[in-house]
Amino acid sequence: MNTHTLKKILIANRGEIACRIMRSAKQMGLTTVAVYSDADKHAQHVKMADEAYHIGPAPSKDSYLVTDKILQVAKTSGADCIHPGYGFLSENSEFAKACEANNIAFIGPLASSIEAMGSKTRAKEIMAAANVPLVPGYYGENQDLAFLQSEAEKIGYPVLIKAAFGGGGKGMRVVEQAKDFISALEGAQREAIAGFGNDLVLLERYVNQPRHVEVQVFADNHGNCVYLGDRDCSLQRRHQKVIEEAPAPGLSDELRKEMGEAAVRCALAINYRGAGTVEFLLCGDEFFFMEMNTRLQVEHPVTEMVTGVDLVNWQINIAAGQTLPLTQSDIQLQGHSFEARIYAEDPSNDFIPCSGTIEALSTPLNSEFVRIDTGIAQGDEISPFYDPMIAKLIVHDDNREQALSRLRQALEQFHLAGFSTNIGFLHNLASHPTFAQGAPSTHFIAEQGDALVSVDSAALEKAQLIAAFAYLESFGAKKATQQSASPWQQLSGFTLNAPQKVDVPFTDLAISAVKTKTGYVVTHNDKSFDIAGSVNQNVCNVFINGEKFTAHVSHFDNSISVMFAALQIKLALNTKHYISSHESDALPLAAPLNGTVVKHLVDVGSTITKGDAVVIIEAMKMEYTLNAPHDGILQSYCFDEGELVSHGALLAIVEDTTAQEAS
Repeated sequence: MNTHTLKKILIANRGEIACRIMRSAKQMGLTTVAVYSDADKHAQHVKMADEAYHIGPAPSKDSYLVTDKILQVAKTSGADCIHPGYGFLSENSEFAKACEANNIAFIGPLASSIEAMGSKTRAKEIMAAANVPLVPGYYGENQDLAFLQSEAEKIGYPVLIKAAFGGGGKGMRVVEQAKDFISALEGAQREAIAGFGNDLVLLERYVNQPRHVEVQVFADNHGNCVYLGDRDCSLQRRHQKVIEEAPAPGLSDELRKEMGEAAVRCALAINYRGAGTVEFLLCGDEFFFMEMNTRLQVEHPVTEMVTGVDLVNWQINIAAGQTLPLTQSDIQLQGHSFEARIYAEDPSNDFIPCSGTIEALSTPLNSEFVRIDTGIAQGDEISPFYDPMIAKLIVHDDNREQALSRLRQALEQFHLAGFSTNIGFLHNLASHPTFAQGAPSTHFIAEQGDALVSVDSAALEKAQLIAAFAYLESFGAKKATQQSASPWQQLSGFTLNAPQKVDVPFTDLAISAVKTKTGYVVTHNDKSFDIAGSVNQNVCNVFINGEKFTAHVSHFDNSISVMFAALQIKLALNTKHYISSHESDALPLAAPLNGTVVKHLVDVGSTITKGDAVVIIEAMKMEYTLNAPHDGILQSYCFDEGELVSHGALLAIVEDTTAQEAS
């Protein structure tokens, strides 16, 4: 293949990976072309691209997965290369062939390489020939009991018996000892016949506590191939990676080299080119081939952080026919890196995917230690049509311990409001002592159960107090009172014989506050807290009983969201008349919400009885009547008819004649 300069790149993808590819392409001087569906018209990858073309309705089968539409855009725009990203068409050999047939460089491997690794049986045959270790097993047709038992002895116990045509755990048995083999085999065969109509079984070594370790390989069109270190992706939930790291912890230099060289043999065996990942099961010091992903991986940034290599830059240059810029001895690993996948999902509700508008977004600053790959911005819609991953948070430091500390800190600084995310779950994982000691097995998350989605009660209480302070100080009473210099319009204004108590109008939470000279005394869960501080541009710096905390707060659609210490809470605000919920009878003539005085119902100086209607205010097109708190004389009104009032402001003063008589 001759070297040629690529000038215009079409990215056949969306979201964070499309944006990430564009960053490298722009740095290389290429013109970038985006494609988008109906749902992605205003997406960041469309805004970022030099050109963008509509390719159909929101469902990916009608847009991002339609080869003909994407090739038509390539021709229309004059793109000379296509990067498929990951997912969608990235491992579609027919798409790779179609690009070649149209004289468009496919930034990925040859179609023949994709096909070779697409069949699990064919892949294992190729790996065996290339001397890449496979999980010991028997995959043949001979089903004689004595023969299968002898094969099990060769494999070594524990052995996994699997129905060849099975799935969902049916026809599967783990056999720990030889004496149990025959009965387990017969049971598996009975299940296989009942479930799948075929009792053919295969045997393989049962890997008890495996780790998932993968090797990044890179090959050019000139016979060169290198490995760029390894990654541990053992933290998985339902076979989906959650946190990845590079390099894999606990590997000897010898084992790391052995795995890297096996991955290179794998790539050379299928005439590979470009970026690929060979996935292994690691069991102690033994490793076994699982599969090869013939594309760029989601977790490629951790490899970039420890090698200093821009893998997308390499991909584009290799597709243009260039040779690899580094030899194996040139590649040195520096420090340690983690990646956490941030998803729009609700961990407390079985990780159900979420969609909606990003009401607020504040992320850690990008630096040499922290990198954020994302395709979203504040105000964007998270569509229900695509994968719910919204960002990748990547950190790097000199060693694993420091990098893990950075990951925890960065998760605490990643603030997003509008829907549930898994940030708290990721923080719990990153804080777990077992993970801190090294990479656990792939079963770790499943074994932990609900512990990883639990919420720290002390942090939750602080977040609720911060929400109350934000309401009092910025989003509620104070916001309206700033419109007037009248002392009657101040939350800390006139009070008679007692401090003014205000209920914070959360729908499901009883919190009240009394204004002090420096802040508030807030009552929550029958405990009192001295709170002071400030809210500036949605950042809340607050002292709770003298201890300082920082949180991100936002007010949207009658709710307040607080992001604090990797905890995300959303508290609904009452929008209806809630004066009856005031815990004190002293101030039922305080405005229950921001509004306008409509009518004075009683003349000043009149004698009134407890419960008599005194004043009407209007708010949100509804009228609220406020009643006398006790028998007495109406001394004065605090606002004229037609005046604006803020939540918590006293509207009228009734002199308590019974109290005077008692004295």
